[in-house]
Amino acid sequence: MNASEIRDKVEDALRTVHDPEIPVNIYDLGLVYEIKVTEGSKVQVTMTLTAPACPVADDIMFEVQQKLEAIEGVEDAFVMLTFDPPWTRDMMSEEAKLELGFL
Repeated sequence: MNASEIRDKVEDALRTVHDPEIPVNIYDLGLVYEIKVTEGSKVQVTMTLTAPACPVADDIMFEVQQKLEAIEGVEDAFVMLTFDPPWTRDMMSEEAKLELGFL
């Protein structure tokens, strides 16, 4: 499996992770800043949360890690949390904005 195929599978997996307080997946919310697939099928996801004090932060990070590790072809997965730049509603996909009534 090549890096492009793995990246597609990573995006699909991230679309199955939801913040329990928001009915939109973390990918469409714009919480995923970067997906890197490197040699040896290693995946690194850089992401944020809607707020630094998010009460379910550990649960979301754990779920992302589990889903990445479960992808066929992924040798190793690393999830990095950042708050730079801070998340804003502008980072959401058009679909997410529509679903949440922001358009």
